[in-house]
Amino acid sequence: MAHDSARLERVKNAIGAITLLLACASAAAQQWPARPVRIIVPFPPGQAADIIARTVAERLTTAFGQQFIVDNRPGAGSVVGSELGAKAAPDGYTFLAGGTSALAINVNLYRKLPYDTLRDFAPITNMTEVAMILVVNPSVAATNAQQLVALAKQRPGEVIYGSSGAGSVAHLAIELLGSMAGIKLRHIPYKGSVPNITDLIAGQITMTAETTPTVLPHVKAGKLRAIGASPNTRVPFMPDVPTLDEQGVKGYDVRAWTALVAPKGTPVAILDRMSREVVRIVTAADMQKRLFDLQLAPIGSTREEFAAYLKSEIEKWGHAVKLSGATVD
Repeated sequence: MAHDSARLERVKNAIGAITLLLACASAAAQQWPARPVRIIVPFPPGQAADIIARTVAERLTTAFGQQFIVDNRPGAGSVVGSELGAKAAPDGYTFLAGGTSALAINVNLYRKLPYDTLRDFAPITNMTEVAMILVVNPSVAATNAQQLVALAKQRPGEVIYGSSGAGSVAHLAIELLGSMAGIKLRHIPYKGSVPNITDLIAGQITMTAETTPTVLPHVKAGKLRAIGASPNTRVPFMPDVPTLDEQGVKGYDVRAWTALVAPKGTPVAILDRMSREVVRIVTAADMQKRLFDLQLAPIGSTREEFAAYLKSEIEKWGHAVKLSGATVD
């Protein structure tokens, strides 16, 4: 009997300790943020993810009455900053503004990645996305996707495409296109989108896929010809360019996105508050106009929606990585 009483007392003590911990966690979440909050951007200043993060951080500062500071940590194809975010204390004072490469591609591309997206991060929301546009040099004898596919089938392995680097969104997007369209292409990786576009304009390569802000000025100037757009709905900035899905590459849906995540273990109450506020910010009318001017589409998904989307993106880009044969040690 005494033994049972002692065991019952231990159980009561354990329940009391757990209740106290939960109460403390709840109180901390209610008081959050009590000091400046850091948003890590794994890219240099000036890139899309950086612009989005700074715009959102400015409004979060106003909403919460605490400084939200953007911390640029570029390097190793976004791995440096992403690892820093994954290993940060899960206390609600560090977030990561990661994107397609950092959160969906790298986990499939790197043999020894120092973080795992699904294991190490808690999803908050997908903030924005940007369309990918398939473009060719104007001298290429193709004005639509069907003609380009026919050209590639006539000259298997001879049609050359460039990308902003092996394992980049541009590289894997075209590998996926080649697989779905049944064509064999030759890849030349560049160190960034600028040299890639420069050589395409010069006629050194046949085609590439880059984001709308990157290609639109050159298309307007007649230096590049837009062949098709992705995702699977027309891009408002280029409404005359049909999607690749429309042109027969059924199901082709590739987009680059920027999302917000936190280290796994961050209190749910903080994740929920952050998600609600960021969704409110990116879907506000004035913010939508600002993003539209940057040729970005606001998303503002719920935590559950983004979690499901993230899993599907990891699966899709894993397939593209296998097709490309690209790996990084």
